Amino acid sequence: MLVQEFRTEVVPPAERWDLWQDVATRTHVPNLMRSERSDDFEATMRVLPLGDLQIAELSLPQLDTARTPRIIRRFDPEVLQVNCQLVGDGGMAQDGTEAVFRAGHLIAADTSLPYDIRINRTSQRSTTVVVSLPRARLPLPPRTLRRLLAVPVPVDRGMGGTLYRWLTDVARRADEFTEADAPTLASVTTDLLAAVLGGCVDSEDALPPESRRRALHTRIRDFIDRNLGDPSLSPATVAAAHGISVRHLHQLFAAEGEAPAAWIRHRRLERCRRDLADPRLRGRSVQSIAARWGFTDPATFSRVFRRVYGMTPTDHRHQYGGE
Repeated sequence: MLVQEFRTEVVPPAERWDLWQDVATRTHVPNLMRSERSDDFEATMRVLPLGDLQIAELSLPQLDTARTPRIIRRFDPEVLQVNCQLVGDGGMAQDGTEAVFRAGHLIAADTSLPYDIRINRTSQRSTTVVVSLPRARLPLPPRTLRRLLAVPVPVDRGMGGTLYRWLTDVARRADEFTEADAPTLASVTTDLLAAVLGGCVDSEDALPPESRRRALHTRIRDFIDRNLGDPSLSPATVAAAHGISVRHLHQLFAAEGEAPAAWIRHRRLERCRRDLADPRLRGRSVQSIAARWGFTDPATFSRVFRRVYGMTPTDHRHQYGGE
């Protein structure tokens, strides 16, 4: 399991603020921190390390963070920190730009430049997903990234909505991932960030074609995952929902060594396999689980499941469902 979890409640209230400062420094970058709640700082952090990219979910009370020139001279990993605000609000100032942000906003900070960040300006608690990655990893010109610092970006629709759902889902399922998943998770996260940030700038700073292609492919896979229970889901309906031809859809998936119909079937089978192994779902029949994920013909489902996993759905439930 990749995820690392930290909770300040494991120590007495008087020690929680010191513990938080130590953990935050080790998992992110050194900063000056101050809080009105330092007498009993109740906070949690879940960190998912993915090579040179990291995704962390933070839940905490009021917090002021400052990165000064002196601290930067001592240590600077040249990292971009992108905060996706889930709950609460805040304010940020960097490179001459100052703004407030709220839930549903994305806001970026560069560790090579001084900044001030205030979490929970008016709210009681904040939940944030923070993506930390080298600036050089994003296929965007340096001048473009600098123009986006401390600029709130809404992530409630389009590619922004896809990124928001991706980050919240990765954070929620962090304990399910293994080291083998890290390269894919990092690559998809980078492409989505590049697509969202690149969409905020002029056409001269547009994303490279390959990054746009990967971002569209990711958005389509996200759409498929959200509609697996619809029996009518097919390459034709997926293409229509994204305003592209079925031929274009096949080309996108072929570049990844996949086929749209096979991917839909694979994702449905994976959801069924997970549900069949869940002891909490023992009361549901195999047929109802299959139908939940879009399989309308029980015989076809059983045959395909056995071909892929080497056993019937019922045998899989007996072996992995705790019966």
